[in-house]
Amino acid sequence: MPSTTPDRLKPLARRAGLLLAATVVAPLALTAAASAACYEDLGATGCPDQEVFPYADLRRLSCQNLWYVRNNIYNEAGLCFRTAAAQAAFDNSDCTTWDASTLPLNSNEQKNISRIRKVEKEKGCTK
Repeated sequence: MPSTTPDRLKPLARRAGLLLAATVVAPLALTAAASAACYEDLGATGCPDQEVFPYADLRRLSCQNLWYVRNNIYNEAGLCFRTAAAQAAFDNSDCTTWDASTLPLNSNEQKNISRIRKVEKEKGCTK
């Protein structure tokens, strides 16, 4: 795993203009959407909580980037990480559970994790 994430996979700055418009129009609807990281070059929105990423997009990612996207979904849902590599990449200070099966993931996030794991297996990525 690299110590830095390529720019195209770093969480976007919440698409500032769209976010500003949303806060004016629908402040209550923004709460869940504002918490999720989105990525360039993945799906239509790049947001794992809003859509299921196409396999073709996921297959273009390296093992390291697949690992990052998958674990960032877990991180944003509140998972506490045990490995040194994950703790270096994600902050455990705001985690809520050590058990991934208890995380409040929506169906898109669950499907994205499943798809990422499948692509990681296809590519022979190590855990």
